[in-house]
Amino acid sequence: MKFEEKLKQSRAEDIWNEYCGFLDLNIDEYMNIQNRLMEEQLSLWTGSQLGKKLLKGKSIHSVKELRESFPLTTYEDYADVLLQKRGDMLPAEPIIWIQTTWEGGKHPIKVAPYTEGMLNTYKNNILACMILCTSTEKMRFSAKAGDTMLYGLAPLPYATGLMPRALCDEITVEFLPPVEEAEKLSFSERNKKGFKMGMSRGIDFFFGLGSVAYYVSRSLSQMASSESGKNGKGSILHVSPKRLARYLRAKRICKKEGRDIMPKDLFDLKGFMVAGTDNNCYKNELEELWGIRPMELFAGTEPSCIGTETWTREGMYFFPDTCFYEFIPEEEMNKNLENPSYQPKTCLMNEVLAGEKYEIVISVLKGGAFMRYRVGDVYRCVALESSKDQTKLPRFHYIDRVADIIDIAGFTRISQSAIQTVVNLSGLDIEDWLAVKEYTSENKPRMHMYVELKPDSLVSRAVSREILKEHLTVYFKYVDHDYKDLKRILGMDPLQITILKCGTFAEYNKTYQKKLRKINPSIRDVRNLTALQKNTYEWQQGRAEQ
Repeated sequence: MKFEEKLKQSRAEDIWNEYCGFLDLNIDEYMNIQNRLMEEQLSLWTGSQLGKKLLKGKSIHSVKELRESFPLTTYEDYADVLLQKRGDMLPAEPIIWIQTTWEGGKHPIKVAPYTEGMLNTYKNNILACMILCTSTEKMRFSAKAGDTMLYGLAPLPYATGLMPRALCDEITVEFLPPVEEAEKLSFSERNKKGFKMGMSRGIDFFFGLGSVAYYVSRSLSQMASSESGKNGKGSILHVSPKRLARYLRAKRICKKEGRDIMPKDLFDLKGFMVAGTDNNCYKNELEELWGIRPMELFAGTEPSCIGTETWTREGMYFFPDTCFYEFIPEEEMNKNLENPSYQPKTCLMNEVLAGEKYEIVISVLKGGAFMRYRVGDVYRCVALESSKDQTKLPRFHYIDRVADIIDIAGFTRISQSAIQTVVNLSGLDIEDWLAVKEYTSENKPRMHMYVELKPDSLVSRAVSREILKEHLTVYFKYVDHDYKDLKRILGMDPLQITILKCGTFAEYNKTYQKKLRKINPSIRDVRNLTALQKNTYEWQQGRAEQ
C-alpha cells in the first residue's frame, strides 16, 4: 500500500509507528537492528569481488573481526571499481548511480551505487522526514496528498534528485515548478517560476541546502516587494482573489512596519527541511523569513539519508537501517591528523559520550559498496536521551567537514592539494600559506588565507591584498568548478586574504619548534602566527640596518 493510501485508510498512530517508530527504541534494541543488518551486509560484501579485492585474501566472519582487522577506507580505495561503474563486482546490483564532487583540482567527481534495498530504505526514511518536519509533537503531523513543494534541489545525478522521485512513487506532491521543467531552467528562472506558481497554489513544503534555501528565501522577498506597481501580463498578481487579497494586506502591513515582505507574509509553510553544511549560519534567519524553524536532516552521496531532527529541532537521530555507524573520537582524529599513517580507533552508537565530537564512519547496508568508510563529516553528541522527544537514543548536531577540508555552504571541498594547485597555477611569488574556515560578523562562512610573499616580489612589484585576492579567486574558480557557483548562485565571495610579513612562517617554526598545519590549524596556532609579525618586522629592520 502506498503512503498516500495509508494516509486515507490508516490511523495516524499506525503510520507514525511504521515510519518513525525507531525513535521509540532503546539503545539495546537499536544496536540489535544495527548488528543484524550489518551481519547480512557483511555476508554480501565479503562474497563480492569488491570485498575480496579490499580484504586482500583475509577471511572475515563477524563484525567484531571486521573492526579489529579491516582498516578504515576512503574513496581512493573504491575509485578504480566505482568510477568505471563495475556493478558486477558489487555486493548487489546497482539500480542508479549518484554523483558528487570529489576534490577540486585533483579528482573531478565520485559516484556511488544505490541498490534496490538502499532505495527502498531511502524512500521510507524520506517519508519519515516528511512526517517529522510537519509534526508538532509525537504522532501529530499534517502531511497529505496534493501538498506543494518549492523545488530547491539539485537534480539527478546528485543525491537530492532522488527525493522527488522517491516521493512521487508514494504520494502526490506538486513540485513548484514541476521536476522535469525545473531541471531545464537556470537557478534564477526556477526561483521566479516557483514563486509565481506558489502565489497561485500556495507553498506547503520547502527543502534544500541551508545556504540555497536562504538565498531563495531572500530572492522571494525581493520578488514579492518588487511586484507593487506591476500591471503587466507577466505579473505574478494574476492569481485568485483570495491570494491577491493576502498579498495586498501583506504590503500594507510591511509598509506600516517599514520592512520588506517576507515569505511568511504570503505562505503558510508547514514543512521545512534543510541539509548540507553550515546550516547553523542560516537557521535563525530562515525561521524569521518563513515563520517556521527548519528541520535539519543529513543525507550524502555515499551514505544516503541517514539522520533527521524531530519536532523539537534539538539534534539529529540516525536511522538504524541505512548504515552501520562507527565514530572516531576527537582525540583519535587529532592523532590521525598529526600522523596520517595512524589508524584511529572507533566506538559504536552505544559507546558515544554526550558533549564529545566524533568523525562518523559508515558501512552502507542493503548491498552497498562502502565498508568502514570515512565520509568526512564531524558531529557532536548532544545527549544520550531526551525528555522532550521522549527518546532514549543518542542525538547529534552536525559540526562541519573534517579539519583537512574546507567546505563553504555545502558547495566546496577545498583541500591542501587544491589550494597548492591554485597557488602553483597563479604564478604568484608565494613563499608560504595556510587557510582556515571561519565566520564573518554576520555568521556567514568564508575561507581565510594567510599568505607570505617572497621578498623579491615585494621589491619588484607592489602586490596588494586586493590584487592577490582577485588573482587567486580566478584560479579557484578554474580548479574547483563548484567554487564559482558560490558567486553565481549564492552571490558569495568567500575568500579573505591576509598578507603576512616576510619571515613570519620561519619565525613560527623556530619559536614553536613545529610546522603549522596548512588547512584549519587551531585558533591558538593562527593567533601565535599573527602575533609574530611585529617581532619579525623588527628583526628584519635590524638586519637591514646592519
